[in-house]
Amino acid sequence: MAGSATGGPRAGRPGGGAGKRGERAIKVIAKNRTAWHDFFIDETFEAGVVLTGTEVKSLRERNCQITDAFVLVRGDEAWLHGVHILPYSNGTVWNADPDRKRKLLLHRRQIDYLRSKVEQQGAAIVALQMYFDEHNRVKLEIGLARGKKLYDKRADMAKRDMDREIRRALKTRSR
Repeated sequence: MAGSATGGPRAGRPGGGAGKRGERAIKVIAKNRTAWHDFFIDETFEAGVVLTGTEVKSLRERNCQITDAFVLVRGDEAWLHGVHILPYSNGTVWNADPDRKRKLLLHRRQIDYLRSKVEQQGAAIVALQMYFDEHNRVKLEIGLARGKKLYDKRADMAKRDMDREIRRALKTRSR
């Protein structure tokens, strides 16, 4: 399976900027923080998105919301649902429907792999982050996700609080 990033829940996630040598220079448009709270993310994939010109211009203004976004595999194509891209302010009649379905650009092997995982395990494919890559192309990071139970969410919150307390104690200790 080419192109998947495994090795941890956040492996393969694009960085925030180009500070060090070897880091990718990306500009994040929108993040889906609730996806990390509501799901276990098993694998992540990078996909291109088919957009119109005014949608890209609107994304440059960071007018995008992907909190409810998910991916469906229909036939041999992957479609992105639930993304809201506000109409471009100077777009007039050329603006597309803000809530339309958008086609994702993935390799055939990746689409087949995602389809098999969704059918066999009952997993979901959720949008995690939308960004401009180093070549100014709009990319979408999608994740193969399993739903969390309420006790899993509580355990994650308790772990996060514990880590915060440890960092706070180490910070005061080092002063």
